[in-house]
Amino acid sequence: MGLLFSTTVLRQLTLDLGTPPPSTFDNFFAGANAELVARLRGLDAALAAGPVADRTFYVWGEAGSGRTHLLQALAHETAPRQVRYAGPHSSLDAFAFDPRVTLYAIDDCDALSAAQQIALFNLFNEVRAYPASALVATGNTAPLGLAVREDLRTRLGWGLIFHLAPLSDEGKAAVLKQAAHERGIALADDVPAYLLTHFRRDMPSLMALLDALDRFSLEQKRAVTLPLLRTMLASPSSADSGRQSGATTPQDSGAPLPPSGQAASSKIGPHG
Repeated sequence: MGLLFSTTVLRQLTLDLGTPPPSTFDNFFAGANAELVARLRGLDAALAAGPVADRTFYVWGEAGSGRTHLLQALAHETAPRQVRYAGPHSSLDAFAFDPRVTLYAIDDCDALSAAQQIALFNLFNEVRAYPASALVATGNTAPLGLAVREDLRTRLGWGLIFHLAPLSDEGKAAVLKQAAHERGIALADDVPAYLLTHFRRDMPSLMALLDALDRFSLEQKRAVTLPLLRTMLASPSSADSGRQSGATTPQDSGAPLPPSGQAASSKIGPHG
């Protein structure tokens, strides 16, 4: 009986993982989101080339769908002083307009404080008035249902709106395989299918389990195979940690488990 691996289990495994690969457009599994990825990837170059008709974007999708990955990719592939990434944990100064900044990436608009919403409203207006800049914002729902100030909600609906389409099971398996390849893991073909039918199906949970498998395989000096996965989940420390964190088994909750605050994702790297 497999217990869902938790972050506590990750801490209890003794070997350190290498730094996860940065979030880029190359390691984002676009799937049905190819148009959005192409537009964002070419945005900086388009601004440098001259006037751009569409300079404000709102991208929405369930938690874990890859919104943060895309914004981090945008920041990663733009000159550091020309891009600003901000979100609920940023200071109000991060929402201030600066003519030297060409791209503003604002994450999780649905979680912004009242003061941050006002600051974003003002930033949106200034970006609209300054042709050399663009703004890309994300949230957990379409603008019509976004729980923010009415004036901000209206502004976010003015530009291009994209819904991040969730991944199919085949897409999730492909993401796991590519992520394993980037980490130097030789992942057995039957492991992704097993994970998708026995554990949480949202990508952040699957990626956490993949990282744990990587660490455990190094500890055991064994390849990442289905038997190794079962060995890891059957270890006493894994079982105890799973219970302490409230993790459930597929049998407890009626596998496969639905997402818990995170949904199907197009991202490969960890998602915040």
